[in-house]
Amino acid sequence: MHVSAARATSRKLAASEVFPMHNLRIHNGDWVVVCDGAKALILENAGDAVSLNLKTKEVHAQADEKTSEQGTDAPGRSINSVGARRSAMEQTDYHEQAEQRFLADLSKRLDAAVMGGEAKSLVLVAPPRALGVIRQTSTPNLRKAVRAEIDKDFVKMPVHEIERHLAA
Repeated sequence: MHVSAARATSRKLAASEVFPMHNLRIHNGDWVVVCDGAKALILENAGDAVSLNLKTKEVHAQADEKTSEQGTDAPGRSINSVGARRSAMEQTDYHEQAEQRFLADLSKRLDAAVMGGEAKSLVLVAPPRALGVIRQTSTPNLRKAVRAEIDKDFVKMPVHEIERHLAA
C-alpha cells in the first residue's frame, strides 16, 4: 500500500510538470500573445478566468524572404598576423536576424499597448528562443505587465486548441 501511494504521488508530480499551466488564471481582458520568430497572434480573453474565450485581436507575420534576397555576400575571411594562414568567417544567418527584428518589433507593439492602456496584463506563449529575445527587448513596463511566460510553440494551432491547452 505504501508503494502505490508513492507511485500516485509521483504520477501527480509528473502531471504537474507536463501541464505547468494548470494554475494559470487568464482574466477577462487579459491578452494572450502566442508567437514564434515569424508569426504572432495577439488574443484577448472575452470570457472569464474559468472559461476562456480567446478572440483574435491582431495577427502579425514576417515576410519570409529567400536568403539570396536578404544578402548575397560571401562569408568574409580573416588573415592571421603570423604566417600566411587564412580563416573563413561564419556565414551571416539573415533569417535569424529577421526573426530577432520581428520579435523586437512585437515587443515594441506590446509595450505601446501596455503604455496606452490597451492591455493591463499579458501571458506570453512562445518557444524558449523567442521568449529570450522578447525578454531582452522588453521595457520594465512590459515586464511588469507579463503575468506568465509559457515556453511552448502553439502559433500554428487554431485558437480553440490554444484555449484547450491553456485551460488544462
